[in-house]
Amino acid sequence: MKSKITVIGSSNVDFIMKMPRLPKLGETITDGVFTQTFGGKGANQAVAAARAGAEVTFVTCLGDDDFADKIISNFNKDGINTQFIEKASGVSTGTALIMIGESGDNYLSLAPGSNFNLSVTQIDKATQAIKDADMIIIQLEITDRSNLHVLDLAHKLGKKVLMNYAPPLPFELSALGKVAVLVVNETEAEFITGLKVQTEEEIAITAEKLFAICPQTVIVTLGSRGCYLKNSTEQFFSKSFKVNAVDTTAAGDTFCGALAVGITEGKMLKDAVKFAQAAAALAVTKIGAQPSIPMRSEVEKMCI
Repeated sequence: MKSKITVIGSSNVDFIMKMPRLPKLGETITDGVFTQTFGGKGANQAVAAARAGAEVTFVTCLGDDDFADKIISNFNKDGINTQFIEKASGVSTGTALIMIGESGDNYLSLAPGSNFNLSVTQIDKATQAIKDADMIIIQLEITDRSNLHVLDLAHKLGKKVLMNYAPPLPFELSALGKVAVLVVNETEAEFITGLKVQTEEEIAITAEKLFAICPQTVIVTLGSRGCYLKNSTEQFFSKSFKVNAVDTTAAGDTFCGALAVGITEGKMLKDAVKFAQAAAALAVTKIGAQPSIPMRSEVEKMCI
């Protein structure tokens, strides 16, 4: 039996410019290569979970532009249940502008568009999908009101929530007590705690402070350095897989989607984290958000 995961969050159209290096302020670089793909943290995590082997339902709000039907068709190709996706009238689908340098680092700007139209009412329509899920995934590219409603509803129904605190924005931290798995990168960890996460000691101290806010499981992802996990029974560093990074855009999203699959399939936490790290490592070897997300067979091969 496949695990069931419901993702509630954002969908974007990504306009990507790959260039030899990222420009300085006011500088124009003229030899870029343009690609248009689909992204958005919620969408990426839904695709990652589906390709990692889960039965996925995605709740999102698109615009009434030409991109919406193409995005839905793209989800259908991955076997994602799209029955709770709605379109907002007179609003554009979320849009991201991404510049990628040679090392895979990026500049990213976002126009939320229809993502902010994902309402409490729309979420309530998907109550059965939340009730049936083994885990819920959320991020911070929809409104706080909607995310807080998801946390309240999932808590009421006794459902586990994996929250990716991304992008780093103000949020009601007391609500993180309802989160089963909190995933943050270095920037997000520092944003929440005000602490640096450079040395191993600093990372452990930061994770401890995060654990005081979210007292179940906290994971701090550290890019090429791996990640650090802290819960009530264990804490450990997990080294990353060494790959040639081309584009890091969807690495965190891929990690979260694959992690949710690993956990809901009953893997030991260390094995679930390794599974997620392998998926994220493969994702950074290709350009684009969803086009770079690997299939389960590739991830399992990486883990051998």
